[in-house]
Amino acid sequence: MIVVLKPNISKKDEQAVLDEIKKLGYEPHVMRGVERTVVGAIGDERTHHTLETLTAWPQVESVMPVQKRYKLVSREAHRATSTIRVNKDVVIGGKEFVVMAGPCSVESETQLMTTAVAVKAAGAKVLRGGAFKPRTSPYEFQGLGEKGLKLLAKARQETGLAIITELLSQDHAEMIAEYTDIIQIGTRNAQNFQLLIAAAKTGKPVLLKRGLSMKIEEWLLAGEYILANDNPNLLFCERGIRTFETYTRNTLDLSTIPIIKKESHCPIVVDPSQGAGRADLVMTMCKGAAAMGADSLLIEVHPNPAEAWSDGAQQVTLEMFSQLMKDLRPFIAAAGRD
Repeated sequence: MIVVLKPNISKKDEQAVLDEIKKLGYEPHVMRGVERTVVGAIGDERTHHTLETLTAWPQVESVMPVQKRYKLVSREAHRATSTIRVNKDVVIGGKEFVVMAGPCSVESETQLMTTAVAVKAAGAKVLRGGAFKPRTSPYEFQGLGEKGLKLLAKARQETGLAIITELLSQDHAEMIAEYTDIIQIGTRNAQNFQLLIAAAKTGKPVLLKRGLSMKIEEWLLAGEYILANDNPNLLFCERGIRTFETYTRNTLDLSTIPIIKKESHCPIVVDPSQGAGRADLVMTMCKGAAAMGADSLLIEVHPNPAEAWSDGAQQVTLEMFSQLMKDLRPFIAAAGRD
């Protein structure tokens, strides 16, 4: 059930509603919007008392049943689009179109700082970079670990860019949260539910990539783990799915942009680098994602992709990224964004 509270009620009146929801056997999850506070009441409506009687309370505006299995990420639960504040300067899901860019892997201070300075100059607001890398083969580069995190923190200090990096292990959750501004959950861990819970409990914004063969409903339900653990800062990220096609690394499913916009209030990010796996296709896919209403892009950029320690074929050069940011402007404007 979804309980919508009237605007400008006191904390005491709000708490009284929450207490009543608990008394009736439900677990309340509070989502605060700009104009309204919405409470998702999680519980089996077949075995608990209906909450519709709360409409008689003066501080309650409405009570609605939610038919979706994903209660909290559903647009039914939160009709207004959510915005995710990354830091004091970066908000994803609002009027501004946000670009996150950087290398697939943090390799060295020179490589990272060169990239960070360049992507900021071109207009990126968030620096991406993997310190812990999930690789198919155990013999491939696995990342620099905490050393990579420290380099990311140094890049943030020197450029002012926010940081996004991937969390692979529950054991690393607090360490990653100490260094990063957004925690990324990669495609291989999209249904690692204990990892999702650990990420949520850090309180940091969580970017949840779609799994390789994940249906959209499964993706939305995975996102539910973040909100159900009292973290409202969820970003969905489309990064391509595995199909029979071999021309590209994955098949980037841009139809998820309007679908997520329809089904959920959470912002949608598109990763065309993983989606296409080819640098020559990244620029076109970015334009398509921006025009279709994506809230943000996650782009892999490297000073010299031919020498990259991982996924060089899908990383664009600094020059290509600078040109891409210029070429994106009319598509961003056409979608009504800044």
